[in-house]
Amino acid sequence: MKALQYRTIGAAPEVVTVPDPEPGPGQVLLKVTAAGVCHSDIAVMSWPADSFPYALPLTLGHEGVGTVAALGAGATGVREGDSVAVYGPWGCGTCAKCAEGKENYCLRADELGIRPPGLGAPGAMAEYLLVDDARHLVPLDGLDPVAAVPLTDAGLTPYHAIKRALPKLVPGSTAVVIGTGGLGHVAIQLLRAMTSARVIALDLSEEKLRLAREVGAHEAVLSDANAAEAVRGLTGGVGAEAVFDFVGAEPTVRTAGAVAAVEGEVAIVGIGGGALPVGFGLLPFEVSVHAPYWGSRTELVEVLALARSGAVSVHTETFSLDEAPLAYERLHAGKINGRAVILPNG
Repeated sequence: MKALQYRTIGAAPEVVTVPDPEPGPGQVLLKVTAAGVCHSDIAVMSWPADSFPYALPLTLGHEGVGTVAALGAGATGVREGDSVAVYGPWGCGTCAKCAEGKENYCLRADELGIRPPGLGAPGAMAEYLLVDDARHLVPLDGLDPVAAVPLTDAGLTPYHAIKRALPKLVPGSTAVVIGTGGLGHVAIQLLRAMTSARVIALDLSEEKLRLAREVGAHEAVLSDANAAEAVRGLTGGVGAEAVFDFVGAEPTVRTAGAVAAVEGEVAIVGIGGGALPVGFGLLPFEVSVHAPYWGSRTELVEVLALARSGAVSVHTETFSLDEAPLAYERLHAGKINGRAVILPNG
């Protein structure tokens, strides 16, 4: 089969031919219908050799949907032909966090060498994907694969962060979304569907700010040196009860801290390497700062239900598997407005 692999540190990913996978006991083989392209992949491919945590070559793609092609011995819960989404952050399935459905916070994944597809294990940017256990699969129930695949990360991750902040996002509150690309433009829709907060979007690109307005942002502000002052002005000097930074670079986390209200919450979701110091006098009183990771299996079910109801949709641009390296080039250059989706069998 064809697969997109990161093969050499510092090099661009390549489309190669690899053996077709076969499901072992308890495993499920999917014929991939769509795979999402994420900035996290670019971050992974920028890591130096001395700190690279995964074995190469690595088949990319941690957002995947497909149809069940074959079942390994003893696999239950799905049938051949089922259309399913892949829950990406695999865990041991038995620790306290996994028992809650929070495999994203599995307590034993590192110890056992368990990796998500595309982030250590072979990913979804291939004609076929091997899934370790049927519990990692969620029925699409009529959702279009292209529309659904970004929801497994670009939908699930902001949903998880927003759900935690819901008690603060009451009528009259403000939420700030920094970075309105793949995750951010979904976060805006989720905030509008789940809360009555006013949503202020920040980005460097006027094109992405237009998208932010289109999907429901009440205000759109250029993310420059004056952004914090602008947000403070829009909130009467109070600031935002919840700030979601989907970039996570040093300038954006500084902006996030600068616009947070007293008792506000800052979620640093992006992995741009920035850090926000916390201490008395460094931030407004009782601001909490956290770095969430992906979401639970239950939350993925909830996100797909929201999409099914029409409350959230992802702006997508599709590419064939042979065009996947170009999709990464365009994403790195900031030329993807929304989410790029690869069609390995399209």
